[in-house]
Amino acid sequence: MEQKVLALLQEEYPDIDFTSSDALVDDGILDSLTLTGIIAALTLEFGITIPYEEIIEDNFNSIHGITEMVEKLI
Repeated sequence: MEQKVLALLQEEYPDIDFTSSDALVDDGILDSLTLTGIIAALTLEFGITIPYEEIIEDNFNSIHGITEMVEKLI
């Protein structure tokens, strides 16, 4: 699943290296506009709804965190 999530995000945001950091939000690599786009892409690709309470740094700081969140919501 992680490879599928990574492939989707790399296609949508080719300038961002999602594998190089475990602090994508904390380091400012992902801003609020990018996070909104990621949420939209995940919603469309996986048919999930990401509740407000899941939109936290821990869920978006790494590709692993994003994947865990998606798996939990499927």
